[in-house]
Amino acid sequence: MDSTEHGMETMTDASRSPLISIIVPVYNGAATIGETIASLQQQTHTRFEILAIDDGSTDDTVAVLQAIEEPRLRVVSYPNAGQAVSRNRGLELAQGDYISFIDADDLWTPEKLADQLAALAARPRAAVAYSWTDHIDEHSQFLRHGPQLCFEGDVFRKLLYSDFIGNGSNILVRRSAIVELGGFDPSLPPSEDWDCWLRLARRFEFVVVPKPQILYRVSSQSSSFNVWRMERSSLRTIARAFAAAPASAQPLRRICLGHRYKYLTYKTIDAGCDRRRAFTGVRYWLMALWYDPALLRRRVIWKVAFKLVAILVVPHRVLRKLMRRYPKPFDTESLLYRITFGD
Repeated sequence: MDSTEHGMETMTDASRSPLISIIVPVYNGAATIGETIASLQQQTHTRFEILAIDDGSTDDTVAVLQAIEEPRLRVVSYPNAGQAVSRNRGLELAQGDYISFIDADDLWTPEKLADQLAALAARPRAAVAYSWTDHIDEHSQFLRHGPQLCFEGDVFRKLLYSDFIGNGSNILVRRSAIVELGGFDPSLPPSEDWDCWLRLARRFEFVVVPKPQILYRVSSQSSSFNVWRMERSSLRTIARAFAAAPASAQPLRRICLGHRYKYLTYKTIDAGCDRRRAFTGVRYWLMALWYDPALLRRRVIWKVAFKLVAILVVPHRVLRKLMRRYPKPFDTESLLYRITFGD
């Protein structure tokens, strides 16, 4: 392990005893890590440390981090082991009473930490605070809003139905709670986030900050872009969750599987006119109906089928022209949330 710490001799009393530890796992993130750290420096709550966990990067990630003038930033390098291991390594180093994670290409709005901390202070029985998410593109431009839901208290059943937290850059959690559960499971990428939230929700209450405060970057390089890997890890996560769920939750299993296959269907068409993914999407669409036949009564599921068929049978050049001329029937950006939460 190689550790590089910046400006420790200039650290203030507050930063010597941080209230919050922000863990930033990064692998080959030189292009975006500077902007991510800048969004942390703009937080209105300032009593935090930043633990950048370099996961064996082979680009200029470490050099970019070392050039940042930030006394609260600590850079620690390890051999490559994956995002879940990097987060767990950060947990071992964290000094704060609260933990937050942010991926190396995502951003926060300035009030994110302050608002989530206030939400937890107002609800002492809660261990996890989350906010709403907006999506941005690779150039940090707004793409779409995420689901704006207000589930609080015992949210385990809601999380079984859908990972409404949405991404690993969202939560603020009491350190004692996540350490007690053992952090993230490295065997479940890219569903280790959902698995962790479910384990937390089985034992602790959640609280929401009803504002878009996480800017999640949509990228073809994201691990969630690999729908085949996501399917495998999702099924393992669901099996594990229901193995530990009470008997009263067991009837939700088929609905949960149906919902996950709806989500996977959406992910196959979110990439545009990719026929290989569209063929996989047809299988996911059929699996969703198998597990949840009630979907047949929902208009949006037929709109998804329409786009899948269009990708498969219409020449790409013609399809792109149709999508530009008639964008509404092909509006992929809104389909996920209509699939999930209504027509």
